[in-house]
Amino acid sequence: MGKGRERLQSGVYSAKVLAGSGVVQPYSPLKLARLGRTVLQWGTGPAGGFASLAVRHPDRPGLIDELGTLTFGDIHRRSNALASSLRARGISEGDGVAVMCRNHRGFVDASLAIAKLGADVLYLNTAFAGPQLVDVLEREKPKAVIHDEEFTAMLEGAEVENRILAWVDGDTDAGDTLERLIAAGSTADLKPPSRHSRTIILTSGTTGTPKGAPRSEAGIGAAVSLLSRMPLRAQWRTHIAAPLFHTWGFAHLALGMLLGSTAVLTRRFDPEAALRTIADNRCDSFVVIPVMLQRIMQLPAETIEAHDFSSVKVVAASGSALPGDLATAWMDRFGDTLYNIYGSTEVAYASIATPEDLRAAPDSAGRPPHATVVRIVDQDGKPVPDGESGRIFVGNGLLFEGYTGGGHKELLDGLMSSGDVGRFDANGRLFVEGRDDEMIVSGGENVFPKEVEDCLCRHEAVVEAAAIGIEDADFGKRLRAFVVVSGEIDDEGLKDWVKANLARFKVPREIVFLDELPRNATGKVLKRELVEWQG
Repeated sequence: MGKGRERLQSGVYSAKVLAGSGVVQPYSPLKLARLGRTVLQWGTGPAGGFASLAVRHPDRPGLIDELGTLTFGDIHRRSNALASSLRARGISEGDGVAVMCRNHRGFVDASLAIAKLGADVLYLNTAFAGPQLVDVLEREKPKAVIHDEEFTAMLEGAEVENRILAWVDGDTDAGDTLERLIAAGSTADLKPPSRHSRTIILTSGTTGTPKGAPRSEAGIGAAVSLLSRMPLRAQWRTHIAAPLFHTWGFAHLALGMLLGSTAVLTRRFDPEAALRTIADNRCDSFVVIPVMLQRIMQLPAETIEAHDFSSVKVVAASGSALPGDLATAWMDRFGDTLYNIYGSTEVAYASIATPEDLRAAPDSAGRPPHATVVRIVDQDGKPVPDGESGRIFVGNGLLFEGYTGGGHKELLDGLMSSGDVGRFDANGRLFVEGRDDEMIVSGGENVFPKEVEDCLCRHEAVVEAAAIGIEDADFGKRLRAFVVVSGEIDDEGLKDWVKANLARFKVPREIVFLDELPRNATGKVLKRELVEWQG
């Protein structure tokens, strides 16, 4: 009886959230029947999601990129044709196909066509180095790779025979292209496969070789969880600046399938161009990784003011922590529309900080959304009281299934380790203190680099900062900080700043000035490169 009541309450809540988001709309009996049949046959993943949009809104703009506008009907027909051509090239159910594309229509064409064949899609990071890329392809062994022309040289060492060009920078006769395959294929609807496609997203690889994290289709419950704390609405225009191959960018492409959103895409992020894209398309939401917010905030005031940002109702950030007081600085400039989502490739989302949360505590990760459990435990797996730090474990409807190369994240009572350490405050807000493998012990004291990084970033002359532990004969480990500055400040000045705001044992022994921090395509600092830094 208790579980039945819980399911009923959850169902009522989900219906309320979906109705509030404008998803629930009146359709004719004929259209409802077609929608039901489409979802039943194709599922709730990319194949079914975009096929249902072709039924619901065939003539509405579904995607806008540098080549123009595609309706949802166009997207459906193009992916049908591409799937037909890929099948003729030997791609079938259960095969793996790698995709290495920037944000443009080719990414969507390829993703949908692969899903319609019942094959699995492996998204490759566009910032991979050649050897890293070859290692991943050797491990995953995809049957084909679809990639932008600019990545051709990087793929030379990979043993993948079936190669297809997505975005082509100029006229080329080298190999097949997506557009040629689409032109050659049949636009007729395909027979649904016996299995649904899996999506494999790679971990960021900031501390080692990227791992493949497969995930099956997310149900409507996953969307309800996000919508419960982030007020996205149906039929908005969404500028997805975060890479689509990343969990966060892909999540909004998937969320758009339910909401009927128009995805506005550009291949590369440029801070001023992003503001122009938002203004030109009157975008309602803006999907970013935090470093993008930093880059926009570094623009001259007159450049920012030259572009109309007033249409934006939600700025959705995820992928790494918001450094220092970036949250409040951004909202002071652009309004209280910022939402910060904490999660990982393995657990997807864990908590969402609303503008109210960020105003109260700019370094907070917010609160868990609907149907999400976050537990803080000690080394023995026992829950710790609010205010005490511990390991973060997460439970929701999107936990990954285990790495493709073997291995899994630690599980505890059905909850999965996020790999981070954090705490809840008395108001139920989560604070993430750092990776559980980044904590250093210096002179017998525990230090998390993130706290030091945030402190440095709050100095008016510091643009960005990163801190790591370095072996030390006397203290076990010592902190070395790397900073990018925009004003006049020396290392002693920055040490004095940290000393005035944090305990003495958290003051970096060394501060290194760099022109920029090494980052991957999702904006995360590559600390393995900082560890190897030789000056």
